[in-house]
Amino acid sequence: MDILTILGVVIGFGAILGGNVLEGGHLSGLVNGPAALIVIGGTVGAALLQSSAKTYYLSLKLFVWMFFPPNLKLKNNIEKVVEWSSIARREGLLGLESVVEEERDPFARKGLQLLVDGGEPEVVRDILMLELEVLESRQLQAAKVYEAMGGYAPTVGIIGAVMGLIHVMQNLSDPSKLGAGIATAFVATIYGVGLANLLFLPVAAKLKALIQLHSQSREMIIEGITAIAEGENPRNVEIKLQGYL
Repeated sequence: MDILTILGVVIGFGAILGGNVLEGGHLSGLVNGPAALIVIGGTVGAALLQSSAKTYYLSLKLFVWMFFPPNLKLKNNIEKVVEWSSIARREGLLGLESVVEEERDPFARKGLQLLVDGGEPEVVRDILMLELEVLESRQLQAAKVYEAMGGYAPTVGIIGAVMGLIHVMQNLSDPSKLGAGIATAFVATIYGVGLANLLFLPVAAKLKALIQLHSQSREMIIEGITAIAEGENPRNVEIKLQGYL
């Protein structure tokens, strides 16, 4: 579990709420159902409108990475690639057939199968790079859903503020209704700006960084498999891949 994500959320929102209490405010003053409905509903609706179903669904799956990021195990992967290289050097590429059946990572298994099938190094690299680029592009589009929500939330918060002020203006003759309208106006703005800067934009930035690391781990596999296809010495393969650490 990523402790920094939990700490970031707790410290970020805790600082806002704690500051409000220290200034003499009450937490109940920041709880406003209509404002939350306007900001959250409007932001999610705008994100749905701009995204395809597959992209939005992928964005929900990637959100899990915020708390449980993918375990890349780069050092273990380097050891595996070096072992593959040793087998290929000792038994030939056909000796990797048993390794293909045991490999759990679909991406690595595909690369190994291309080796066993006798693919040329450049062909193997091109096929794997294409798959990597397509996957990375889809994941980045999914991460941009949160980035877009970070842009929409403050604007929707302003809409909520304007709606609250309209409500106030319509009830100037009834002072008992003025407080609720003013509260909705200001709290909606807080919700919009707060969610954008304390949640949506940080989530987007962190997901992009995790996607980049995930892609680098795949690039390492590609480099290793290509080196095996070119018949490089296992020791040289290990030295080359150490750069990813």
